[in-house]
Amino acid sequence: ICLLQINFVACQLFALLAAFWFRIYLGPSHASSAVRHAFATLFGIYFAVFCFGWYSIHLFVLVMMNYGIMNMASIPNIHRYSFVVAMGYLTLCHISRIYIFHYGILTTDFSGPLMIITQKITTLACQLHDGIGRQAEELTAEQNRLAVKTRPSLLEYLSYLLNFMSIIAGPCSNYKDYIAFIEGRHVHMKLLEVNWKQKGYDRLPDPSPTGAVMYKLCITLVSLILFLTLTKNFPMAYIIDNEFLDKTPFLTRLGYLYVVTQAAKPKYYFAWTLADAVNNAAGYGFSGVDERGAFRWDLLSNLNIWNIETATSFKMYIENWNIQTAAWLKRVCYDRAPWYPTALTFILSALWHGIYPGYYFTFLTGILITLAARAVRNNCRHYFLSSVPLKLAYDVVTWVVAQLAVCYTVAPFVMLAVEPTIKFYK
Repeated sequence: ICLLQINFVACQLFALLAAFWFRIYLGPSHASSAVRHAFATLFGIYFAVFCFGWYSIHLFVLVMMNYGIMNMASIPNIHRYSFVVAMGYLTLCHISRIYIFHYGILTTDFSGPLMIITQKITTLACQLHDGIGRQAEELTAEQNRLAVKTRPSLLEYLSYLLNFMSIIAGPCSNYKDYIAFIEGRHVHMKLLEVNWKQKGYDRLPDPSPTGAVMYKLCITLVSLILFLTLTKNFPMAYIIDNEFLDKTPFLTRLGYLYVVTQAAKPKYYFAWTLADAVNNAAGYGFSGVDERGAFRWDLLSNLNIWNIETATSFKMYIENWNIQTAAWLKRVCYDRAPWYPTALTFILSALWHGIYPGYYFTFLTGILITLAARAVRNNCRHYFLSSVPLKLAYDVVTWVVAQLAVCYTVAPFVMLAVEPTIKFYK
C-alpha cells in the first residue's frame, strides 16, 4: 500500500509541475491543438505505465475496444454498447482483484484509473448519442448543451481519455469542455456569460488559476497531515472490536463512529483536491464568475468540504461528495432510466465502485435513507420555518441525524466484507 501511495503522490506532483509547464509553454497561443492533444496523451500514457507497470495494459485495451465501438456501432445503440463493454470490463477487473487478492489492495491497483476511464467512455457515448441520434427537442437543456455532434478523431479520443491531468485520479469531465480547453476556448466561453462592458472593462479579463491552485494545495497539505495522524490512530475496525462493543455505552459508540468516519475522509480530500489543482494548473476548470465578481475554478471540483461537514440532509451530503461521479451517474443513468431512477442510480454506483459486499450494503442502505429523508423533509420541515429559533433547532437536529445517517451508511463501504458489516449493524 505504501508503494502505491508513494507512486500516486509522486505522479500527481510531477503532473502538477507538467501542468504549469503545459499552460505556460504549450498554451493555445503557443501551440496547435494537435500538439497539445499529443503532449497530454503521451504524458498520460507515461504516468499510467510508471504507476501501474504491465497492469496499465487494461486501460489501453478498454480505450481501444471502445474506440472501435464508437466508430462501428450504430448511433441509436452506441451508448448501450459502450456502457455494457466498459462496465463489463471494469467489473471483470474488480472480480479478478477480489478473488485473486482477497480484499487486499494491490501495490499496482489500476482499478481507480479504469473507473475514471469508464466514466469518460460512457459520458462521451451518451453525449454522442444525444448529438447525432436524437432531436434537440427530445433533450433537456443540459443534454443539449453537452451534446457532441461529430465523432472524435483518434487523437482527440485518446487525449480526452488518457490525458496526464486526469488519468491517475480523475475527475471525469465533459468532452465538449475538454476540447474547448485544448483549443483555447474554455475560459473565453465562460467569460462571455458576463457583461464586462457594464462592469467597466473594455476587453475580456484574463483570469489566472495560480491563486486557486495555491489554495487547493493548502487544503491538500492539511488533508495529508490529517491522514497521517487521524486515519492511522482511528481505524474503522476498532468499532467492531469485541472489547469496545462490550464495555462502551451506545451513545459513546455512536460518537466514536462519527470520529472514525471523519478520520476516513482526509484520504479522499487529499486525492481529489490535488487532482483538481493539477487540472487548474494546466488552465482547465474555469467555471465563470461568482456573485461577488471573483473568478471561480471549480468546474472539475469533486467536493465541497464546508457543505459536507455542515450538511443537514443526506441529499446535501452526497451532492457535495464526489461531485463529478454524482454528475456522471445523473447523466448516464438517472436522466435516462425508464423506471426507478433513484434505485438504478444507487445500484450502478455500487457496481462501478466494485463487487465488495460492503459497497452493496452502503448503496442499498443509501436508497432507503434517501427515500426516508425525502419523506421526513416533505412532511415535517414546514412546521419549523415560522421562527428563527425553531429553524435553528431543526437545523441542529437534522445536522446530527444526517451526519449519523452517513456514518451508518458508509461504514460497510470502508469495511468491505460481510462479517464485519453484520457485526457493526448488530
